[in-house]
Amino acid sequence: MQMLNPHCGVDRDPRGVVRLTICNAGSLNILGSAVINGVREGLEVLAADRQIRVLVIAGQSEKSMIAAPISRRWQGSIRSPPRNSSQVCAISARPCAGSGAGNRADAGLVPRRRLEVAAACDFRIAAHDAKFGMPEVKVGIPSVIHAALLPRLIGWGRARWLVMTAENIDTPTALAWGLIDAVAPEGALDAAVERTVKTLLECGPEALRSQKALLRQWEELPLKESVNLSIGVFGRSFLTDEPRRLMQGFIDRKR
Repeated sequence: MQMLNPHCGVDRDPRGVVRLTICNAGSLNILGSAVINGVREGLEVLAADRQIRVLVIAGQSEKSMIAAPISRRWQGSIRSPPRNSSQVCAISARPCAGSGAGNRADAGLVPRRRLEVAAACDFRIAAHDAKFGMPEVKVGIPSVIHAALLPRLIGWGRARWLVMTAENIDTPTALAWGLIDAVAPEGALDAAVERTVKTLLECGPEALRSQKALLRQWEELPLKESVNLSIGVFGRSFLTDEPRRLMQGFIDRKR
């Protein structure tokens, strides 16, 4: 593992896959100020590297992917899975660091505290026994900027349940709600992550970047503007060699 700083370790493989591990944050991967700054700095470094095809985010401890202290003095901008979550991996099809709390870049990952590091990624894969929750209201504070991601991901009713009851949900519920995309059997989280990574690597990298950017813009634009924007992006894709090369490969496989 290459340490970008004391709290951000990365493993790279020749395929362009990077696994970012949040390090030296205690048994629950608590996000104090030093850890927040370290992870943010690491993401900024990775975001500039166009050779990266997939970013996998994980915590060093098996007890929790990431947790965060609840304190009136806490003012960081990293938001991610809950303290009692167990082995959740989040995947981004190209990393991009956010510029501040509540902002999402057009093609990537923006860090948030608790559940929302995972919510801000493209895909979420959980172990069979993971738990998910938004406990802020139980300690007298609302879930704010970061929680705005949840209604678009799981709908208003389910987002309301999470942020207003502060109750945890289990993995089958999270899957049914659309909060996670896949559940790994016991002891098979890494294998489940690898299957998704391989699927992404089979796609054209430029097409994938364009598709991801479109998805981000579709979230904000009316339908007519989204369609018009898409037409232009589709046309520009033929300025690269990806359509010709990948279509020919598909034809050759079918022969």
